[in-house]
Parts: sequence; C-alpha cells; structure tokens
Amino acid sequence: MWLPHSPGKPVIVVHGLFDSSYSFRHLLDYINETHPGTVVTVLDLFDGRESLRPLWEQVQGFREAVAPIMAKAPQGVHLICYSQGGLVCRALLSVMDEHNVDSFISLSSPQMGQYGDTDYLKWLFPTSMRSNLYRICYSPWGQEFSICNYWHDPHHDDLYLNASSFLALINGERDHPNATAWRKNFLRVGRMVLIGGPDDGVITPWQSSFFGFYDANETVLEMEEQLVYLRDSFGLKTLLARGAIVRCPMAGIAHTAWHSNHTLYETCIEPWLS
Repeated sequence: MWLPHSPGKPVIVVHGLFDSSYSFRHLLDYINETHPGTVVTVLDLFDGRESLRPLWEQVQGFREAVAPIMAKAPQGVHLICYSQGGLVCRALLSVMDEHNVDSFISLSSPQMGQYGDTDYLKWLFPTSMRSNLYRICYSPWGQEFSICNYWHDPHHDDLYLNASSFLALINGERDHPNATAWRKNFLRVGRMVLIGGPDDGVITPWQSSFFGFYDANETVLEMEEQLVYLRDSFGLKTLLARGAIVRCPMAGIAHTAWHSNHTLYETCIEPWLS
C-alpha cells in the first residue's frame, strides 16, 4: 500500500520573469499530494511587468518576505526558484547571514547568465539583437532592467565585468567588500539542485542552468571549466566537493512547462523536499 510522505520543511517558491503565483498551481498540487500538511508559500511579489525591476530591488523585497518564514522554521526551509527567480534566490543565499535553506532547487534558471534572442527579448528591446544588446544592457540605464542584470555577452567580457551590477557580483567575478561574507553565507545551503534541459527554448545556452556557459567562440564550457568554479569565487567548487550539488537534466520540456510537468516533479524536485 502506497503511503504519502509526512509533512516536510516549509517550501518557499519564487517565480520568474512575467510570472505570478498562479503559474505554480500545479506544483502546489503536486507538493500537497506527496507531502500533505507541508506549508508552501508561493511569494506574490514583483509579478508580471514588475519582474523587470532591478534584481537587487527584488532581492530586498523577497528577503523581507522569506525572513519571517525562515525564523519560524528551526529545521530549515526549501527554496524552489524558477527561471529569473533562481538568480534572486542565489543572491538571497549570499546576502542572508542566517539563512537556513536546506534544498535550493534552481528550476531552469540562467545561473551563468543569458545570451539568446528570445521572445521576451524581442518584446522588451524590439530593435536589438543579442549581438548588439550589450550596448543597452551594459549602460547604467540598461542595468535598470532585470534581464540586463544577468545579460552575459561572451564577446564583451570586459564590459560585462565592469558593468554588470548583479551577476558579476554574486558570481564573485568582480571584487567587492562583501565577497568573503557572501561566499560564507552561500555555503550554508544544504544542497543545490540544478534542473534544466536541451529543449528549454529560452535559457541560452541551456547549460547555463548547470553553470555552463559560452566561451568567446560560443563553445559551451561546462561548470567545471568555468573560472568562477576553478577559482571557487563564490563556493561552487566547495559545494561540489562536499557532494551538495545535484544535477537533474531533463529533455523534452519547454521553458514554461518546468513547474507543471509531473514527471519532472517526481524525478527532480520531490526527492529533496523531506
């Protein structure tokens, strides 16, 4: 006889670009089914167009929302963070000194940045293609848009390092006074579960979900070949060495379907919600 799991640690869900809590109704059902009684909070902040606000502004808002949930959960919490939300959550892990995140589940998130012509991009910057978007994104004005905060042009690395007010900082690619503290905070996480796949259609390259990214020739280098890993600039290498990184690639899932695919939930999410 099949018995459902007992209630797990509280689950906090952070949405992606142009999303709202409604997008996660299926995921909510799946968690209630397998972990009845588990408290799940889908944060309703920066919904729709508000998700274009600068990411540090979003991090501050989400921080204020998750702090009381963490405070009431002495055993820890689980974070499920989708797409752009995965970067918000990684920043939260960096800036929150006392976070108690057991599983950080990064669901199809451009963890090493984005470099692709997508429908989102065409809607936001209709006259720009990916090859010249750096002119907008690496300006002070461009950095006022969330998508530019993780725009990562492999052909203009110096500009990226100097102009990126978000991704280059949380990656520890640029020196800043909080780097040591942020790395220590990030390493408080119990495990990081990375989920993505080749049929995503939005995250470019899709390996960014696993901390892979293009070199200057647009050849994808895997996580272990990235400078941020080799230098262990924010704790990636340390996390892998202690067996705390789980990679769960899944083919056949489009970007907007990650949080509603039941097989994906059973395979890549449910095992980590104890």
